Amino acid sequence: MRSPVTGFVTLLGLLLLLIVAYMSLFTVQQTEQTIVLQFGRPVDVVTAPGLHFKAPWNSVINIDKRILDLENPSQEAIASDQKRLVVDAFARYRIKDALRFYQSIGSIQAANVQLTTLLNAALRRVLGEVTFINVVRDDREKLMLRIRDQLDREADGYGIEVVDVRIRRADLPDQNSQAVYQRMKTEREREAAEFRAQGGQKAQEIKSKADREATVIEAEARSQADQTRGIGDAERNRLFAEAYGQDPDFFAFYRSMTAYENGLRSNDTRFLLRPDSDFFRYFSNPSGKMATETPAKP
Repeated sequence: MRSPVTGFVTLLGLLLLLIVAYMSLFTVQQTEQTIVLQFGRPVDVVTAPGLHFKAPWNSVINIDKRILDLENPSQEAIASDQKRLVVDAFARYRIKDALRFYQSIGSIQAANVQLTTLLNAALRRVLGEVTFINVVRDDREKLMLRIRDQLDREADGYGIEVVDVRIRRADLPDQNSQAVYQRMKTEREREAAEFRAQGGQKAQEIKSKADREATVIEAEARSQADQTRGIGDAERNRLFAEAYGQDPDFFAFYRSMTAYENGLRSNDTRFLLRPDSDFFRYFSNPSGKMATETPAKP
């Protein structure tokens, strides 16, 4: 029969064995890479995910190997045409050499601070070599590639690979934007006034041309109307002459009836004529013949 002391020693040994086994095992996640330290000195770098062994007295440091974001606060830069720009940019990077990263910087927070400084310097260098128009419109893609390449070369010494750099916004400062807006507004107003003046001049030319053409058309129409009226009057006179030649009595009767129609209008039938005048001859005699005076007897 075993003594209680033997059982205690056995239990203590198993406990120590479990502790040593626990301290000798570590896990590497798929999104991490691990540095094994022996008394603070790196002895190994493990990038494969899974369960790994180490000496019980060694320690491990896990470093993210995913693509990380670097948000850069808005910075002012001066373009080659001396225009000030407010640039809002960000970068994406990953740690490609965990050992170098640990030895040179040590943490992601410190890396963000260092990369922010390097990114601002690269932005000022690249944007200072081009004009404002190149930045905001023409060559933004090329400029972002140049900034990324410069930042990647400088970050390589820290075991960092810069994947991408993007300029989210590049505008003039507020006071400059207001000045540019006012200048553009003045220019547009000047152009609008010029267009209105040109339009008014063109409208006046069109109106003058239309009035001239209307006058010519009206004159031609009046001339043609006068000619037609003259032809009509001549034809009427010819017909009247023919009718008078064929039947003078009927023609005289027709003229008198026309005179009666024009003279005896409604609400105005007053005449200052002698009753025996030639105008009333058809009133006293249907044949229109005037009564002759009877000569006095001797």
